[in-house]
Parts: sequence; C-alpha cells; structure tokens
Amino acid sequence: MNKTGKKILFIKKLLSLHHKRKKMAKKVNLKKPIKSLTENDLGVYINLLTDFGFKRVFGIKEVLLEFLNSVLDVEGGIKDLQYCNPEKLGFSQYERKAVYDLYCVSGEDKHFIVEIQSVPQIYFIDRTVLYVSRLINSQSVKGKDWNFELPKVYSLNILDFTFEEAMLPLEKEVTRNVKNKFVSKVQLLDCETKELFYDKLTFIYIELPRFTKKLKNLKTFFEQWIYIIKHLHELKGVPKKFRKEKVFESLFEIAQIARMTKKEVNNYLKDLNNMNIVKNEIRTRDDIIARLSTERDNAWIERDNAWNTIAQKDNELSELQCNNIALQGQLKEYEKRFGNINGTKVL
Repeated sequence: MNKTGKKILFIKKLLSLHHKRKKMAKKVNLKKPIKSLTENDLGVYINLLTDFGFKRVFGIKEVLLEFLNSVLDVEGGIKDLQYCNPEKLGFSQYERKAVYDLYCVSGEDKHFIVEIQSVPQIYFIDRTVLYVSRLINSQSVKGKDWNFELPKVYSLNILDFTFEEAMLPLEKEVTRNVKNKFVSKVQLLDCETKELFYDKLTFIYIELPRFTKKLKNLKTFFEQWIYIIKHLHELKGVPKKFRKEKVFESLFEIAQIARMTKKEVNNYLKDLNNMNIVKNEIRTRDDIIARLSTERDNAWIERDNAWNTIAQKDNELSELQCNNIALQGQLKEYEKRFGNINGTKVL
C-alpha cells in the first residue's frame, strides 16, 4: 500500500471511532437504575453527607461550634456563633444568588461559610471563591467614612470526592506533593517568600475519600469528627471512643432516625434518594469518559504507528534514491575516463 492509501485508511479509522463515540455518548444509563430507598433500608443514624442530615446536626450551635474549633486554628478560639441568612444576592438583579449550606458569624465578627458537597463538581473551587466574594462584597459600607476594613472570612468545604474525581471530565491531572493529605488550607501568600500576605481570608477543603483511618487508629479530636461525618450512617451504636466527649453524645442523639417525625423521615429519604441518583449519573458519566479516553488513546497509538511506518518507508526510499544518484555519478565519471562499457547507457 502506498503512502496516500495508508493515510486514507487511517482517516477512515478516525471517522469510525468518531461515530462510535457519538453512539456511546447517547447511552446515558450504562448501569442499572438504582432502587429507591425506603424506611426499611435506613440504619440507625442519618447520613451527614445529605443536605438534610448535615443541616439537622450542624444546625445545632453547640455541635457546629465544637466542630469549627477542631478544624480552624482561630486565635483565642470561637466563643459564640450566630446563624445568619444563607442567601447572598448577586451584584445585580440578573446575577445568580449564592446560597450557603450554613453561614454564621462569631461574637468577634468572624464570618464562617460551611458547605457539604456530596457529588463531584468540576469548578467547585471556583464556586467557593465566588461565594466568598459575594459575602465580602456584602460587608462594604456606604458613605465616605468607611475605610475598607473587612472582617475575617473562613470558607470550610467538606467534599465526598477528590479533586482528581472533579477534574476527570476535563482530563486534568492534579499534582499531589504529600501522599494521603486530605485537608487543604489555602490562604494568600507571598509567592517568593511563602510568607502569609493576608490573614483575613481562609479556605479549608476536606476530601473525605482520602481519609482512610479506621476507628481504632483515630488519634485526634479532629480525626474523630471526620470519621463521624464520613461513617455515621454506617454505625449501629455509639463507639466507646466517642462516649468521652459530651458533644458527640449530643450528636449521636440528634442523628437518630428513630427520633425523627414521619415528615422528617420522608424529607430525609427524598434527599437521600436524590443524592444517590446524582451520584449514579456521575459514575455513569465517568464510565463513558474512561471508555472514550481509552479508545482515543488507542487511536493515537495507531496513528503514531502508521506515521512511523510511513516515515520509515520514506527514509528507506530516500536512502535508495541517494544511493542511485551516487551510483549514477560514479558511472558518469567512469564513462568520462574509460568510455561507454558494453553499451551501458547512463541515465
């Protein structure tokens, strides 16, 4: 097969792959639909990764206060909290408003946004920056007397996914310098000296899937909190390790499904089923992306192999042509010196 024929064959393969990808992308439900949960499927405690469960437990001031103090290194500690309106309007009537899961202010005028995100979102970090910017903008004071002083703002984000999972649709790699690191604290630093440049803005990201410690290996108060958030709905009772802390006794009591009204159980089930449906759709999407990526990589390998083969043949042909030209030159030189031998005609 000549060079042109090989190129045509490769183009046909790419077109075939393109049609195959379009056909696969239309298959939204590669997995069987998940079964809706009922009261019989529920355990002893609610799932804190649901919107209902998270707000039911951390909507209790004493519980949230203890949790924030275990996560955030706030000078002097957080003494008191006041829950505020979680909605922040956009800069104009046409812009989308920001709705926080929980928003509260301490007695020292420190502001806390607390978010739970159970399913991957590609631009979740961008969203947290937008939400904080809405909050900061709302702190501005009209009039000439305001000197632009702003309060400290903390954005605490609990994720039931990793940054790698969130970036999967974009096929971007996330660089990890520290293995098994599940908490990221982000502040404004001087890039050259690495010194803290602005101490009034702090982002905390907790990636629950990267927290893999077993119950028996928990060492700190903070680790106990993360374990509870991740595994509460799997527990059958209060582990002995958690009975020493008064706040955990209150948490486990609040989180009991048996203490919920019929309406609360129905709302919780609705929230839980919605979360499971979205997670299933995300898994389906990721499966499609993984399959398409594999086929694409294989296509590029075939392409590279094809071009390498063509290049190799071209090199061999060029070498033969060079040898032929050199041979012709030698024959012409020979003829000049000795004449035409045996009627050989030089091209």
